[in-house]
This record gives sequence, C-alpha cells and structure tokens, in this order.
Amino acid sequence: MLNILNKVFDPNKREVKRLQKLSDEIEALASGMEALSDEELRAKTEEFKQRYQNGETVDDLLVEAFAVVREGAKRALGLYPFYVQLMGGISLHDGNISEMKTGEGKTLTSTLPVYLNAITGKGVHVVTVNEYLASRDAVEMGKLYEFLGLTVGLNLNSMSKEEKMEAYAADITYSTNNELGFDYLRDNMVLYNEQMVQRPLYFAVIDEVDSILIDEARTPLIISGSAQKSTQLYMQANAFVRTLQKETDYTYDEKTKSVQLTEEGINKTERAFHIENLFEISHVSLNHHINQALKAHVTMFNDVDYVVQDGEIIIVDQFTGRLMKGRRYSDGLHQAIEAKEGLDIQNESMTLATITFQNYFRMYEKLSGMTGTAKTEEEEFRNIYNMNVVVIPTNREIVRDDRADLIYASMDGKFRAVVEDIAERYEKGQPVLVGTVAIETSEVISKYLQKKGIPHDVLNAKNHEREAEIILHAGEQGSITIATNMAGRGTDIKLGEGVVELGGLAVIGTERHESRRIDNQLRGRSGRQGDPGVTQFFLSMEDELMRRFGSDNMKAMMTRLGMDDSQPIQSRMVTRAVESAQKRVEGNNFDARKQLLQYDDVLRQQREIIYKQRSEVLDSENLRSIVERMLDSSVRRSVDSFAPMHEEEENWNLQGLIDYINGNLLNEGDITETDLKGKDSGEIADFILAKVKDHYDAKEEQLSDEQMREFEKVIVLRAVDSKWMDHIDAMDQLRQGIHLRAYGQINPLQEYQHEGFAMFEAMITSIEDEVSMYIMKAEIRNNLERQEVAKGQAVNPKEDGETVKKKPARKKADVGRNALCPCGSGKKYKNCHGHLEG
Repeated sequence: MLNILNKVFDPNKREVKRLQKLSDEIEALASGMEALSDEELRAKTEEFKQRYQNGETVDDLLVEAFAVVREGAKRALGLYPFYVQLMGGISLHDGNISEMKTGEGKTLTSTLPVYLNAITGKGVHVVTVNEYLASRDAVEMGKLYEFLGLTVGLNLNSMSKEEKMEAYAADITYSTNNELGFDYLRDNMVLYNEQMVQRPLYFAVIDEVDSILIDEARTPLIISGSAQKSTQLYMQANAFVRTLQKETDYTYDEKTKSVQLTEEGINKTERAFHIENLFEISHVSLNHHINQALKAHVTMFNDVDYVVQDGEIIIVDQFTGRLMKGRRYSDGLHQAIEAKEGLDIQNESMTLATITFQNYFRMYEKLSGMTGTAKTEEEEFRNIYNMNVVVIPTNREIVRDDRADLIYASMDGKFRAVVEDIAERYEKGQPVLVGTVAIETSEVISKYLQKKGIPHDVLNAKNHEREAEIILHAGEQGSITIATNMAGRGTDIKLGEGVVELGGLAVIGTERHESRRIDNQLRGRSGRQGDPGVTQFFLSMEDELMRRFGSDNMKAMMTRLGMDDSQPIQSRMVTRAVESAQKRVEGNNFDARKQLLQYDDVLRQQREIIYKQRSEVLDSENLRSIVERMLDSSVRRSVDSFAPMHEEEENWNLQGLIDYINGNLLNEGDITETDLKGKDSGEIADFILAKVKDHYDAKEEQLSDEQMREFEKVIVLRAVDSKWMDHIDAMDQLRQGIHLRAYGQINPLQEYQHEGFAMFEAMITSIEDEVSMYIMKAEIRNNLERQEVAKGQAVNPKEDGETVKKKPARKKADVGRNALCPCGSGKKYKNCHGHLEG
C-alpha cells in the first residue's frame, strides 16, 4: 500500500517535473545565446549585476543566467551542459542536494548556480574535500567564470593572511571545508578588524556533500594551543600566598567568599616579585595567578569543596555532596588548587576555539550540495541542514550489471576468490577497480597479486596528486587498481580504447562498508554515462559487519551443508540481511552526530553572543558606554554581596565593601564608612558609581582621546579573550566527563546545558569585574599594544597580531612608585598621579 502511495505522491517526481519546466525555458534561449558575440555574452554579467541592484532577485534572473553560463561553457571549456545538468543546477540554487550519479558532470553542473549567485557580489564558496580538487576546479572552472567577467579565488592552508583576504574577496572562492571552518574561528580571534579574512557567509555549494556534512561531522574543528599560563607561575604564586597573613595582607568575607589583598598585601607582592606596580597591564597574568592562589588557600577546602583522589582534584557538588568527575574549576582556579595540594598541574594545552561542521555550515544564508549518494541520509540532511535531496535523472540509462553478493566462509577464501576473479579479467584485458574498506586490506590483496605476478596500482588516499593520475588510467585495458573506498572521489574513470567491448570497468568490493552510501559510491565508479560495467561484492563470515550482526547461524549452515571455502553462497536474502545491518549502523552513527550537535548547540549560543560582542568591540570607535555598563554591573553586584537590599543594615559588611571597592576600583581612602552610613543599598551603589565616574573622567583628561579609546580596547579584548578561552576549555573538560552522570540516573545533556549556562554567566561576571578593575587601576603606557592571549595550533605563524603604531610619548616626572606624590596630596605617587601619567 505504502509503495503505491509513494508512486502516486512521490515528492521527487513532483520536484523533477518543476525542474524540467524551468530547464525547458533555459533550453528555449539556447539559439539566442549562440547568436551573441563573446563581448555581448560577457556584457550579460554586468547587465545581470545592474538588474540585481535595481531590485530583481536571483530567481528572476535564473533562466537567462543559466542560458549564459551554458553558452559560456561551450566557448571557454568546450563543454555544453546537458538538460539534466540544468535540472541539477536549479536544484542547487534552491538550496537542495542534487543527487547525480558518478560521471554525470557534477563539477560543470555547479557552475550554473555559482555564477548566478556570484552576481550578488556577496561571494560564493565552492567547497571540496581536499586541496587538490579545490585547486583543480578553481583552475578548470575558473576559465569559464573569468571568460564571463567574474573573479575566482583559491583558499589554501599554506596561504598568508593577505593571500586569504584576496581569495575571499573574489566573486567565487574555492576551498576545503576544514580551511573555511578554521578561518572562521581565527577571524574571531583577531585583534583588528582589518585582519579578518572572511566576509559574511552567503552561499556555499558543497561537492561530495555527504562526505563533508555527514562522514566528517562526527569530529569538531578545534584550535588548541597553550595559553600563556606557566606551571611555574602557579607554583610561585602558591608559595608566595602561603606567606601572607589574614587581616594584615588580605581580607576575607566568609559570607560572600570574597578574598582581597590589602594595601600592605599589594606592597608585599610588588617587593616579592620585584615589580613597580601590580596593576600594570604587563602584570595581568601575575595578578590573576595570585588572586586564584589566594582563593584556593582561603576559600576552597579539601574534603568540603573538593577531594584529592588518584592524584586528581575532584569537585564535590555543594548541593548533593556527589563527586563531579570530569568537572574542572575554570579560570585557573583548578590549577591553583593542584598547586596548593602539591599535585601535578594539568591542562597546559587547552581548547581555544571549536566548532562543528554542522554549526559552521548552518551559518550560511543558503547552502546546497551535490553527490552521487545522499538519498540514504535524506532524513539527516532535512533535520539538521533543512536541505532536501533531489534525485536527478541520468543523462543516459544505466546499463551496469550489479551482481548479488558472494559470501564465503572465511576471509582467506574470500581473498583467494577475489584474486582469481581479478586474474581472469586481467587475462582478457578488462580493467578492474578493487574497493577496500581499510588500508590494510588493500595491502593484503596487493601481496596476493604480487605472488601471481599481476601488475597493479595501490591507491589509499595518502597522495592526492598521485591519486588523480592513477584514477585517470584506471579505465584503460589491463589496468588493475586497488583503492580504499573513499579514494578517488571527485575524479572520473574514463574508459580506454576497446574497453566497452570487454564489458566496461569491473568494480570489485572486498567487503561491505558500514554505510550503504559508500558501497553505492564504489558501484557508481562503473557504468557512467550509459557505459557498460559490472559490480560484484565478495563477503566473508569473518568480515567485521557480518561478525557484529550475527552471522553465526549462517556460518553453521554453511558448515552443515559441507561447503568449503571455494564455494560461495549467492543469496539475495543474505544481501538483504547485510543491508538491514548497515541501516542499523547508519542509525547509530546518525545518533552520535545528533548528540555531538546537541552538545555543540549549547556552546553555539554562547559562541554567537561572545563573537558578536567581540565584533562590536572591534568595530566600535568609543567603548566608554560599554565599559560604563560593565562598571555599573560590577559595582551593583559587589554592593549586593556586602550590603544586600533584603538584609538588615546591622548584618551588612560595609568595611568589606570599602576594602573591595578601594582595592579594585578606587584608591585607598577614596571611600570611608562615614560616606556610606545611613544610605540604603541602591544609594550606596549610586554613590560609589559617581566616584568611579569622576575617577574615569580624571583619567580621560590626562590622555589624548585616541590613547584612552585604544586603552579601553586593549583591556576589554584581553579580558574577553582570556576568559572565553578558559571557558571553552572548561566546557570541553565538562563535556568529556559529563556522561558519567548517567550512572546517577541523570540526563547528561540536561546537566551539560544547565552547568554550561551557569559557567557562562560566571564568565560574563568575571569579564565585567576584570575590565572594571584594569580600566580603573591599570597604568596607561605609551606603547599600548593589543596582545594575543594565546597561540593556537591551527594558526599560521604569519598571522600574528600586528602591533599598534606607537603613540607620541608624554614627558613623565621621575618619581619613585612608592614615594609621596609631588602634587602634595599626601598619597603615594602610584595611587595618585602615577596611575594617570602616560
């Protein structure tokens, strides 16, 4: 019944009819286009651009633009897109996946929607699986685009930032998926807007879309590196903090768990580390390490907040008392506790930026792809990428002979049979392509063939340049090629002279892949464009797929029937059983990818917020309003900690608040208890903010506007980058250990979402507090430079942050940091005019 309904209401048939209607319209313009001179044809591009600017949509221009590309391809490449290629091109333009069999000319098909969408000037990305294919297509198809007046760029891993900018600025850019993703992550780590290489993501056409969006989607892209955190500094900060005295060197408020260095503590730190001023920007890292060491010693207790187990610090959940394995405190606190407990300090390599292919490609305004095999994964494409799979008819009918699987009892018997079959075909000169799932298998078969003295090529995806050359000759008489199933994707096997008469290319599969798609790709290497061909899979009861999915009964049956290794079973029933096993594996893999995406979605929302804010910081001429919002937030939060509105005044800790504000935002003595007495919580916050604003104004008066604005950017960027990288790393650690929560009947994903959100909130608070402190306390130097917080492994060494032009020097009085200020205020120079001078 279902089959009858599918035939009547087959959505693919309906879609194909619609594509045929548009293709007929394109076909009708063919003779008109043919009559145009080269110049007139080229002039069409400018005409389309103009019409687009004047309000016509790309859909309005489709029929004419496709007709122009078709004629252009004939003149520039000597190729004329078939009717079915027009259909495939329209489907791509609509943001779908065009499933076109091997040899149907996918590369040429893509030129139609790529040209049409490049007219917008927003940039089109053509994505391939490796750099060899990207380079090949950029050169070959580039001839057509350049003939029609468009620019083409090629983005390679080895390029400098300037070369990449040029590639992305072109109308059409060829690149691999990895490079696009890494460029996006690196763009969100730059220190100046001018260093970004990508434009906003508009339209991408992905070649071998199933390989990129499905096979590679199980592993996220990661830029990892070592932040400039040294184990040594944790040890030094730990040893120093042990010498500090409570009340004399630091204050601790038990209720808010806040610990604060006193003026004496700050002086002691400066003497111990031989520095002039702890709040100088160059000492941010030291200041941070000391604060975390203080927190570790004063506020974190063994067997209360954490336990030490097997040389590791394991956090104790404050609410349930459960051990939270896999969780780490962020922002360097975990390392500080490790130093305190005398353990090895872990995690010097950290994740600096990460994204999954699913989330990267979903950022494009429009996404499309092409492959020979996508129908089996249609559900995933629709659910995750909102793309439909449209099966495009072949230009000529497929006459390939796909034979039923041959099943042998043992692996050895199977390999002997494969070699016999190859030898027979070699005798008559028929070319053979042997597909293997693993590299080891290709080497085993190669040894068998060497013993028989049969010349052959082994291709196992190690060398793309050589790969294309081998595939080029794989269809010639007497040619034997052994390849892993993925090798040779994207390159056509053309039949040599006299091969058609010999039955075309024979494809032999040595075992079934866990995905039906990969098997179909291997079959599709033969019988292209109506050529003859034959495909045969040889399986054994010892193959991994057969072992995993219960072949014991069948093996027993073969033994009972007294069948030896030379007699295979050829049964459609077995083939069906194998296919159902493959469906189960595909389902498991889909679940794994879906789960990765669900976890990355938690990070995606956070990443979008941070990247957007970071971009606003880079774009903004004046950050004062942003900084003031952070100051406001930081002050009100601290007032709420020490003098909460809902508590009686006698329970407030005004001295703690004064110590905190004077220590972090103002100078000693700027606020006294008398100033705050008799005010409610809101009035206290307003009073402090007014003081802070005056302090900010005074700082601004001492400097040029340009210098003050750059100073704000240096502080904000540094805080955002360092805190975000710590957060990403903490989220990564959390993600790795979260599955253990399932043993406690807790949903790991919900826990990850919940804790990830709490950690993100804590990070935002931490950014606001750090920016507030350094804006108010740091001394402004003449040679302000934005600094990369960490070096990532995926970052090209040529891509270092450029330094800011040095600002004109200001004359500075030669006064010691701890001497009295010459202005006569009675304060130390560093706390008076010393921190304003630049």
